[in-house]
Amino acid sequence: MGLTTPQKKVIESKSRFRVLISGRRFGKTYLAINELARFARYPKKKVWYIAPSYRMAKSIVWHDLIDRLYKHKWVSTINHADLTVYLKNNSTISLRGADNEQSLRGVGLDFLVLDEFADMKDTAWTEVLRPTLSDRNGHALFTGTPRGFGNWSYNLFLKSETDDEWASFKYTTLEGGQVSANEIEQARADLDERTFQQEYEAGFVNYAGAIYYNFDREKNIMKEYTPQTRTIHIGMDFNIDPMVCVVSEIVNDKVYIYDEIQIYSSNTQEMTEEIKTRYKDYNITIYPDPASKQRKTSSGGITDLAILKNAGFNLKVRNTHPLIRDRINSVNAKLKNAKGNNSLFIASKCKNVIKSLERQIYKDGTTVPDKESGYDHFNDALGYMIEYLYPLRRDFKPTRPMRWS
Repeated sequence: MGLTTPQKKVIESKSRFRVLISGRRFGKTYLAINELARFARYPKKKVWYIAPSYRMAKSIVWHDLIDRLYKHKWVSTINHADLTVYLKNNSTISLRGADNEQSLRGVGLDFLVLDEFADMKDTAWTEVLRPTLSDRNGHALFTGTPRGFGNWSYNLFLKSETDDEWASFKYTTLEGGQVSANEIEQARADLDERTFQQEYEAGFVNYAGAIYYNFDREKNIMKEYTPQTRTIHIGMDFNIDPMVCVVSEIVNDKVYIYDEIQIYSSNTQEMTEEIKTRYKDYNITIYPDPASKQRKTSSGGITDLAILKNAGFNLKVRNTHPLIRDRINSVNAKLKNAKGNNSLFIASKCKNVIKSLERQIYKDGTTVPDKESGYDHFNDALGYMIEYLYPLRRDFKPTRPMRWS
């Protein structure tokens, strides 16, 4: 099957700069690969794909890109270390990360894709990448899901209203034709209403005010809670002042937070001893900050993760940090999903957890959580656990293949 109508409209646009705002799994990765190859099919072209980080660039498109290029017998050589493909017509396609802006300077480009551009600094485009297109009259394609009215992506989306060189497109996940209606409904049950609107309906959402907007004292607070099992799940944040944990039980996919631990001027060893004292003979699983693999808050030169492992705890930790917005969205979805169901509850005695959920806000005019108030510690601990157990990124294959244009 060929390209969907929305994808064709993006490809057929003659505008030099194109902005595509879409729901998740719209098919923008396939679209990006298609466009990289379309511009590189002409001799001696220099084409880049840029993601928020180098690691993301590699994981998102590298293998699919190589497979497509080999299939069409375009490849001359490949530099896997540099993530660059050299084509037989002397064009190159390279993958880069916006997290290292200095590495993006000093080149002339014919075309570039900025994928999930809303998660990049606006200076990566305005100060670094825009000048790379000038001497070659290069083109650019911006793709991603929306990040609210305060994010620079919204202003870029509006440029087509005043500048003929720009074109903007906005499509829902369903309009992309890659995801079934049943899957969309499943996502509606997994996500909270605001996140569903942003991630699947491609809606710009106002992020002013409270971060955990779905927290409701009437629906998410329990007067008291008596554990039903001797299995507990603990989210942990490793700040030394304070070091905090949220303690929970999970029953039928409902999370019950019934204890909190907060220790000032502490370290991982002290927290480990406190947990073992409170919950002797419990089956304990801990979901720590991924930084625990390198971080050391105790003396002796041993990492936080090693201390927890040596204490006999079960550990569930991601290789890299999930996006902050994914942690936040995961917690909001458990507080209340788009269908109005609550599945995260906090015992009234956990006053610090409740206070943190109620009071942490975004920095004025941004989508950046405020950390100066100190309300982030318990929320981070909770987020590491909830995002690991109930991630929002659903992995599935598109329902239709992409054909080269």
